[in-house]
Amino acid sequence: MARLAALTTLLALLCSVTCCQAEGYGYGYPGSGGGYPSPRPTPPAPTPSGAGLAVGFYRDACPNAEAIVRDVVEKAVEQNPGVGAGLIRMLFHDCFVQGCDASVLLDPTAANSQPEKLSPPNSPSLRGFEVIDAAKAALEAACPGTVSCADIVAFAGRDASAVLSDGRADFDMPAGRRDGRVSSANDALQFLPPPSFNLSELAANFAAKGLDADDLVVLSGAHTVGRSHCSSFVGDGRLNASTSDMNPALAASLRSQCPANPTAANDPTVVQDVVTPSKLDSQYYKNVLNRNVLFTSDAALLKSGQTAAAVVRNAFVPGLWEQKFAKAMVKMASIEVKTGANGEIRRNCRVVN
Repeated sequence: MARLAALTTLLALLCSVTCCQAEGYGYGYPGSGGGYPSPRPTPPAPTPSGAGLAVGFYRDACPNAEAIVRDVVEKAVEQNPGVGAGLIRMLFHDCFVQGCDASVLLDPTAANSQPEKLSPPNSPSLRGFEVIDAAKAALEAACPGTVSCADIVAFAGRDASAVLSDGRADFDMPAGRRDGRVSSANDALQFLPPPSFNLSELAANFAAKGLDADDLVVLSGAHTVGRSHCSSFVGDGRLNASTSDMNPALAASLRSQCPANPTAANDPTVVQDVVTPSKLDSQYYKNVLNRNVLFTSDAALLKSGQTAAAVVRNAFVPGLWEQKFAKAMVKMASIEVKTGANGEIRRNCRVVN
């Protein structure tokens, strides 16, 4: 810990002296002044982006597709920032299970009573489904049978990031995904990393999806917004003063908010970032350094020199995390995508055609 403290101090000093900035980073859309931008101008011709996806994919078939989703998301998140955190989490939970194919949206049916959304990692905590429904309805009215639910989830995750960061974490999201037809609660349990994972378990989980240690650190920063059920960390001993490395003041506060043994009937929620709970920013990394984080998986980022150094850089280099977050979100949103005949474009995001 002494070496980590020294590294933190050194990097903070260097940043204060050199005014270090993330290279090539700009806040918001041109002319947006850093806030959530006005609708983008007409998108350019589609640009290939790997995995069969392209930026501007709907330029000809549905020119206003991204603007329609953005409008729905902006209104929902401005009314309730927690929905924005849910939409970012939804993209992660969709992509890590069956790939980015909107399988997380499918409702139970007589043929499949246990889809992903009913799995413990998703139920009852995952939220934002009604926003996806609203965006899909608007898109079907404008361009029937054209925009996939999987692309809506990806656009919504991007747009929620833009709103919650005041435009600082904004980026082009490639599209062209098709919707999947398979959804299993057991798959969600198998592939979604629980908050109790240690660093080696997290690294292996992310590597299986083509994501590296830096992606792990960067995407963990999404824990700077949203709320968590007490059951996600109480049972891991995070509030045990004799064994936990959590800041004692935070632990004491959480013990006053959470029951010692949460149940389905008594499982309150608490904010994940006690400093800027409704803002998507790099405060999370300062919280990690100050041991003001909820999960074992958050604290685990300090357990190796590589990930600890990444935490320090994200905490102290202005704009760096937002830039890396944009790239990591696009990379994650390309996991095991279905294109062409490998999927479908659902008419209703909750059921297969």
